[in-house]
Amino acid sequence: MRAQRHVLLFLVPAFAAALAFAAPSTDDFGSAITSSQERALVRRHGDMHENMHAAPVIELNETKLLMYHQPTPPSYYTIDFEDDSGAPRYPGFMILHILFMSLAFFGALPVGIALRSVKHAWHGLTVVLFWAFVVLGLASNGIYRKLTPDMYEGQTHGSQGYFVLFVAAAISALDLIALGGRLVSYIRSIRSGEESFTFKSCWNTVVLDREAPVRGVGAEYTGLASEEPEEPEDYETVELKAREVEDDGAAEPIHVRRAQSVVPIDSTPSPRSSTEDHAQWANNAPRHAAYPQDASSDHTMFERTHSQRGSVHSDETLQDNVHSSLKFSKIAILKMIGRGTFATVERTLVFAGYFQLITGIVIYTGGCRQNYTNGCLAHLIKGGIFWCYGLATFGRFLGSFSELGWAWNRAPSGNYPSAEFTESFVIFLYGITNTWMERFGAHPGDPFTTKEVQHISIAVMYWFAGLIGMAIESKRVRRWLASSATAALPKASRSQEAVAEPPSYIASFNPFPALCIGITGAAMAAHFQEYLFQVQIHQLWGNLLTAFAVLRCVTYFFLWLGPPRSILPSRPPTEALASFFLSCGGLVFQFSTEEVTIAAMRRGHDDMMMFLNVAVAVTCFAFCWALCIVAFKGWLKSHSQRTVKFHSSA
Repeated sequence: MRAQRHVLLFLVPAFAAALAFAAPSTDDFGSAITSSQERALVRRHGDMHENMHAAPVIELNETKLLMYHQPTPPSYYTIDFEDDSGAPRYPGFMILHILFMSLAFFGALPVGIALRSVKHAWHGLTVVLFWAFVVLGLASNGIYRKLTPDMYEGQTHGSQGYFVLFVAAAISALDLIALGGRLVSYIRSIRSGEESFTFKSCWNTVVLDREAPVRGVGAEYTGLASEEPEEPEDYETVELKAREVEDDGAAEPIHVRRAQSVVPIDSTPSPRSSTEDHAQWANNAPRHAAYPQDASSDHTMFERTHSQRGSVHSDETLQDNVHSSLKFSKIAILKMIGRGTFATVERTLVFAGYFQLITGIVIYTGGCRQNYTNGCLAHLIKGGIFWCYGLATFGRFLGSFSELGWAWNRAPSGNYPSAEFTESFVIFLYGITNTWMERFGAHPGDPFTTKEVQHISIAVMYWFAGLIGMAIESKRVRRWLASSATAALPKASRSQEAVAEPPSYIASFNPFPALCIGITGAAMAAHFQEYLFQVQIHQLWGNLLTAFAVLRCVTYFFLWLGPPRSILPSRPPTEALASFFLSCGGLVFQFSTEEVTIAAMRRGHDDMMMFLNVAVAVTCFAFCWALCIVAFKGWLKSHSQRTVKFHSSA
């Protein structure tokens, strides 16, 4: 599906919009302000740090904690599992709600997206299953809320969930509208005699949206299928030539091949005008051989035709074709944008389901209330973005987005922005927005706290490092940077000589996205916290993010030595580890919220090994889910396309 090539580009604003809710907690002013002002600021920002130079406390001090935070109110979890009043409780309905909604957004929805990509007949079944699970989930939640008192006033989990379902319903409605349009078009084609009704053609055209063989067109397009059975020989010839080229290249050392001069391109114009060449081509189409373009393309060529007007009117014909092609290109661009937007919104629903799961856990456990809100939102949203970023990186390792050249491979066709450009754009967008959001909640004239300076400086780093990363990925900027070298060429040969690019130009080696994440991890590993357990858990996820940056740089090092030459995913093993560390670090980032760490200390669960093992287990489960989805999609594509044989290039 062509729309999948542009999905991640449209997903960038969707992910960046989530950053708008990030509002990290801020620190007090220390000895520079009075005690009453300090307490007011602490109450506003939800922070209880008083001295960043003091040693972390080992045991929880409840008396000191109540000076800055109100007592923790009861929650749905406490009345369901810890209430001794004897009142009847029904946690089973909440478990059913979680189960059905998870099956809808993490089961039926991604499977349906994979089926849609190949226009499979079972896609409609997954849509029905999705809405069936949603209805069951809403019903179980409605019963639970009827039987349970409201323990979280003002929560927006329900309204956000209904908005997500509204978007899903809009997508389903567009599917039905498109189905109706195809049905009307098919009926019109039958009435006009262009089509003859058969159940198979109706099913393929109306239900599956598969293009039917072209009929009723001009004679010059009727003989598209070549009758010459030479396709296997052509494929064998191409494969043998490819092997000969590889064998010849392998016979010479790489430094010899790099030192070879490039034959200048002959730019002398032909005595025949290009218009005459095009005119002869247009009127003698059968003389041109047809070459197989890919494994799934048919061996086609134009049938011999005889123009009544001859070559005298070829210019008029070509000019008409130019106007029609321009009109077609505009329509194609609009269709491409529409399909890309549709596919992006559909895939965003999976991530929206993840954030709904996070907010549901917060509401059920009674978190993010009172002056905990800002710090809680900062940890959950930013940690969730790192988690999703790690899953996307693991998808690249598995082979997702290989059609864009983002799976550490060469793009099969087309010219697309690199994955590093997309990463740099997201980092730039985060930095330019979060720089100003760090002061949310502060009054005009309030001095900058130490923590505000820390977080603003990190945001500024993201801002300008992302800008540098985007500039490095720009081909125009690269040409500007190389102009001093090309200017040294003799003037007489500048217009004729083709300058050889180094092998490293094949791929993108941009360390700035990894630099931002690595420095963030190193800084947060040294972040001051009130209690020793909080310091340790911040060190844990900070080191995990730093490990991602180191492994990404190792990936670039080895790929710089041997840039990818195949369109197949190269799967660097360092990227598998890097994606795991990034996702696991994002999950521990979410675990490090102040409320979670305090609750763990109260219950005697402040154990680093337990937190790490839980994060590793959840990450492994999520990676297994991602592997199943990507493998299922690949299996569908392999059964819907002609088989391509691979040969070793070693």
